[in-house]
Amino acid sequence: MTADHIKGVAAAPGLAIGQAVRWRKDRPKVEKRQVDDADQEVLRLEKIVDRAKEQLTRLRETTRERMGDDEAGIFDAHLSFLDDPAYIGEIKNRIRDKKENAEAISEEVTEEMASMLASLPDEYMQARADDIRDVGNRILLLLSGIEPFDPSLLQSGSIVIADDLAPSDTAQFPPGVAAMVTSRGSKTAHAAIMARTLGIPAVLGIGDNLDQIQEDDTLIVDGDEGNVTINPDADSQQKARAEMERQQELRRAALEKAGSDAVTADGKRIQVFANIGRPADLETALQNGAEGIGLFRTEFLYLENDHWPTEEEQADAYAKVLKAFEGKPVVIRTLDIGGDKDLPYADLPTEENPFLGHRAIRFCLSNPEIFKTQLRALLRAGVHGDLWIMFPMVENVSEIREAKSLLEEARSELEKEGHAVAQQPKVGIMIEVPAAAVTADVLAKEVDFMSIGTNDLTQYTLAADRGNERVAPLYDAAHPAVLRLVRQTCDAARQEGIITGMCGELAGDPKMTEVLVGLGLDELSMSAGTIPEVKENVRRIETAPARTLADEALTKSDPVEIRSLSGK
Repeated sequence: MTADHIKGVAAAPGLAIGQAVRWRKDRPKVEKRQVDDADQEVLRLEKIVDRAKEQLTRLRETTRERMGDDEAGIFDAHLSFLDDPAYIGEIKNRIRDKKENAEAISEEVTEEMASMLASLPDEYMQARADDIRDVGNRILLLLSGIEPFDPSLLQSGSIVIADDLAPSDTAQFPPGVAAMVTSRGSKTAHAAIMARTLGIPAVLGIGDNLDQIQEDDTLIVDGDEGNVTINPDADSQQKARAEMERQQELRRAALEKAGSDAVTADGKRIQVFANIGRPADLETALQNGAEGIGLFRTEFLYLENDHWPTEEEQADAYAKVLKAFEGKPVVIRTLDIGGDKDLPYADLPTEENPFLGHRAIRFCLSNPEIFKTQLRALLRAGVHGDLWIMFPMVENVSEIREAKSLLEEARSELEKEGHAVAQQPKVGIMIEVPAAAVTADVLAKEVDFMSIGTNDLTQYTLAADRGNERVAPLYDAAHPAVLRLVRQTCDAARQEGIITGMCGELAGDPKMTEVLVGLGLDELSMSAGTIPEVKENVRRIETAPARTLADEALTKSDPVEIRSLSGK
């Protein structure tokens, strides 16, 4: 690849042409010093926290007016950090204990919390590390009296380039920003989520190649392929503009039909669901035509609390989602948390390799009281809709049987107490451990459905950490090894007459829709913004040719060859 072309992570789809503008993120240089009056330093911090709340409240309202409640909800999370005793309270305590300046202690505590969040197995919760760093940097800027970058400098047609971008950065993009390119980041970073919401292409994770881009360079950003072209010739620009017009028309047409079912040209129904991380994500899912929820991550209830969430707190959150979908399937994943988390209210040991550690179903089965509280909440909430309960990181049959036994214990207890409970919720598992895919024929006999989590399945199968930019080129869910495990899982499910879904990022890749249908998937669950296009792709597919295409894909040697099949 020549110096004029850069490859990165395809984080938000679309094509754009514009002029490069560098987003300057000031990072105050912090020097540690002793303070004579710790109480006065705490008071200084409190005033700064109040100012940060005022700024974030204004930003939340601006974001709500421009993008809606779901996107504005990101700043509710930021505001909650500023009231969190495990964060601001810890900063205050350390200032008093160490008698050190607020800047040094704030930086220290922020980085500790960010590192904890970044170590979480779930990619949605990993992205919260960006949130806490964003909040922490805001505090440091205010403490240091530094004015932040002025977004009004971004004119229509600007392509923002930066080392990284926080949600509060992208929320301030004025109308007309064409695209974004960063040296760090992944598809699941909040900046990528915001870019998809704004409908602007994004290529992230280009590393040191960002230095090749100069201010005012003309760029073509291809968010579908993850390519950035620097100073393209006139012919390349003309072709790109024609393709942009074609893509915009296709997206408009897909959105108009988003509320209709996804049925192949020869009549096979494929359910297209949304992945969500909190009830606040519901509105966007419904607006984009989600036919249900294929993955509701419940970790937010635990990570945004200063205590183990109660049965009532959980039941209320689950019921809200079930009611919103009015009898359509809602797949709620049980707690995926473990010893790598520094929960302020829990004594969890640190693990050297949390992705392979005591987490998810392993943690829950070792802590039955915590697990049963969640199961009781799920059963109570289940009376409000079509509840599907999904256990994560299952590796063997005994885990399924033990979890189902605890579920029945929870049901029996609730009925004896006089509570109304869901009578027959579907019970399923995530296929994200290669061993589970290989033995899917055995596991399928124990459950009502299986959902393939390609994010973890990919990193485990390819031995490539999905959060490590140095091995990013190796991490691709379209790898033939991963797709063979998908086919194996689908075949096992079909033999037992149960449903197979997919809730990883691969499910929302429009270039892979035909291959995935051909592999035998019944349901695809994804970020809400990609639902209309995937539905439209399903409508163009015929199942027999899709199976032939999938067979051909499994003979290819790499993901690039496989994705190219969709263009034939």
